[in-house]
Amino acid sequence: MIPAITASKIYSTLGNNNSLVPMAIKDIANSCGLTAGSYVTGDKLEGKDRFIDEFGTQSIWLFGIPAYKKLLDLTLYKALNIDPKFDVRNLKSNRKNLLEKSIEYADSSIKESMKTAAKNTKFTKNLAMGKFIVSTALTILTYAGLTKYRHKVTEKAAKKEILKEMQTKDNQKKDFSNTKPQWNLEGKKQPAFTGSIQDFMYNPVKNLMILDGAITTERLADSRNPQELIGYTIKEGTFWAFMYFASKPIQKFLEKRVENNAKKPASIDLDARVIESKELENAMKDGSLKQSVEKVLKLDTPEKLLDFIHNNPEDFTVKMAKMSDVLPTLKDAKQADNVDYRKFIDFDEFKDVAEKLNKLNNKFADYKNADVADKSLEAFLKQVKKLKRGATLKNIGACIGVLGVLAPAIMVAVRKFGKNNDAFQVKEDLKKKMQADA
Repeated sequence: MIPAITASKIYSTLGNNNSLVPMAIKDIANSCGLTAGSYVTGDKLEGKDRFIDEFGTQSIWLFGIPAYKKLLDLTLYKALNIDPKFDVRNLKSNRKNLLEKSIEYADSSIKESMKTAAKNTKFTKNLAMGKFIVSTALTILTYAGLTKYRHKVTEKAAKKEILKEMQTKDNQKKDFSNTKPQWNLEGKKQPAFTGSIQDFMYNPVKNLMILDGAITTERLADSRNPQELIGYTIKEGTFWAFMYFASKPIQKFLEKRVENNAKKPASIDLDARVIESKELENAMKDGSLKQSVEKVLKLDTPEKLLDFIHNNPEDFTVKMAKMSDVLPTLKDAKQADNVDYRKFIDFDEFKDVAEKLNKLNNKFADYKNADVADKSLEAFLKQVKKLKRGATLKNIGACIGVLGVLAPAIMVAVRKFGKNNDAFQVKEDLKKKMQADA
């Protein structure tokens, strides 16, 4: 059996829409499925081409932007003596009072760096924007370099295979080093994204959305033939749908399904680490959960919520918000309030933790009145944990099923049942060119 602390971390990470881990798992499934499909439909050369494309892109996709950002943190930010962990969303005009209070409440280890970042708001904002643009642009260029490399490697290998076949027939040799792919698309257009650019700057998943916009555009525009275009259209369409957009609706559907079950009342929209924690059970037993959420839900402004967070570090809702990463924390704080005020605090999300805790508490009251054999708190929380784990696995399993099985299967079917579409078209086009020039 997986230890509770490990299980809670695993399920929390898998169910976190802002984490790169579930993205990586789904992408690995997608890459494995597509690579296997290429070996099934084509020859070894097509499989190798797909392998470089999928797993090379995956490495750049996951690690490119973070790596370039870290490089800029260690060079440019260090030279300018600006703390790279300071979130410029704190500099919004409507958060001026919150920033001043945050600096006042901040631990001594970060207070001065916050003051420095807040001195010249325009410079700090522009620096952060520059880091975001440069790191994204460099990652896109790295991907473009990978694509050029892949095309050249595949073309070189294809020429070698074709030349060998031609030599077997008539022993003719010719230099085809300047041959280029025959088919291409024109008119690249970068997709538009809505929402605050600063939200994209600090959200790793939204970082990937921008990068994926460029990757999708490049793949479609630089497709070497209609066969590759159709394949990329299927791949990119399913990828966008189930990597970015389907996960939240699926999770909401599963959560609502649980909530609407009158026979076994429960609520599973809290972070898995909270649901799995012993603190939750204790707080529901001694009433501290109810007392805490009542206090938090009465606070009607971000300023009041900030004061509450700072002045009540041992409050249950505050502790659960920290456990859920809604409130960022410092590892070696010198004061009881260990909140990392350099980071952006979404006070609506903090209040939402209290609302979810309150909902769970109310569901326990319904559970005790339901037709169940064991009406104890322990039995209720055991059921909640089981339902939360099941919903998380069903969600990621559905996405993996589509990306790793269904999408590759559709691509294989299109190739196998399409007219004259079974062979690797890149190699076939090159063969025709070489035979014509022979």
